[in-house]
Amino acid sequence: MDSMSKHMFDPKEHQHLRYNPLRDSWVLVSAHRMKRPWKGQVEKPPEDNIPRHDPNNPLCPGSVRANGEVNPEYDSTFMFDNDFPALQPDAPDPGSDHHPLFQSKAARGVCKVMCFHPWSDITLPLMQPVEIRKVIDKWADLIVELGAEYTWVQIFENKGAMMGCSNPHPHCQVWASNFLPNEAALAERCQRDFLQKHGEPLLLQYARMEAQAQERVVVENEHWLVVVPYWATWPFQTLLLPRRHVLRLPDLTPQERDGLASIMKRLLTKYDNLFEVSFPYSMGWHGAPTGSHLKEDMGHWQLHAHYYPPLLRSATIRKFMVGYEMLANEQRDLTPEQAAEQLRKLGEEHYKMKKTEGDKGMEN
Repeated sequence: MDSMSKHMFDPKEHQHLRYNPLRDSWVLVSAHRMKRPWKGQVEKPPEDNIPRHDPNNPLCPGSVRANGEVNPEYDSTFMFDNDFPALQPDAPDPGSDHHPLFQSKAARGVCKVMCFHPWSDITLPLMQPVEIRKVIDKWADLIVELGAEYTWVQIFENKGAMMGCSNPHPHCQVWASNFLPNEAALAERCQRDFLQKHGEPLLLQYARMEAQAQERVVVENEHWLVVVPYWATWPFQTLLLPRRHVLRLPDLTPQERDGLASIMKRLLTKYDNLFEVSFPYSMGWHGAPTGSHLKEDMGHWQLHAHYYPPLLRSATIRKFMVGYEMLANEQRDLTPEQAAEQLRKLGEEHYKMKKTEGDKGMEN
């Protein structure tokens, strides 16, 4: 019976579970659900006529922010302390005398905002590789600076209003904390356990196997690999991996940083080209913990970045993580292999550049 079931099984037609070794959890894959008609919520397409400079946008050069401070006339990256931080460095300690069901502990840290570029009408895939390289260098500097004191430094970008971005300007956030957040603690445990059991870092082995198989590879170069992971939850989720064993962003060589700038531009261009829209996502870097962990052996870690985009069928139809996903199990509606194939076959010239060239041709 098992051999018959295996022979007849088609991942594109039959639901099945896939294991996520980074989270020690399972994902339900139900690709046949893509056949169902959609009569649910339809989102508004992202705004496409954003002004290059808006004096009322608090992230623009020369603008006045909520705390009254005036931004400098910056021409590259720009960093400032978040005016409404979720973490503060001097929060009082709630103490430790608590009932097991009502525990709390101190949470301290800092929150920063980093602008990628002075123009509001540009995003990372439309920036030049040399400009993206400056972003990467600043990220690495922040890990060194904040990681000297804090246990975890989370760099993340929420792109698009659909992902909660309140200001249309290319930027990310950096939250540094004196504690290891839940996702980081889970990745720490899973990677440590894998190395102890298998003798090789989890994501180093995984990247090598994906590079050999090519089935879920979206883009790659000499130093980096982007895949739709075997265990992906979001429709077009990707995992960005270095080919070499690297613990943290500051450990990257100049050549690896250049390669990273290139592959980020290529991936994000494909994202935008998929539905010809500025593709919304939440992304973030995970590297070995910092602070006191800098003195420890963290060889089980491998630097990586997660991209979690919500769009599923079009620029206006998104994946909702509700109901079953919240109460029972993560679930996805197309196989990672199908998603990777769709992204892989897309061109690497941004659709806006093609339209600009087309418009110039018509004028001539």
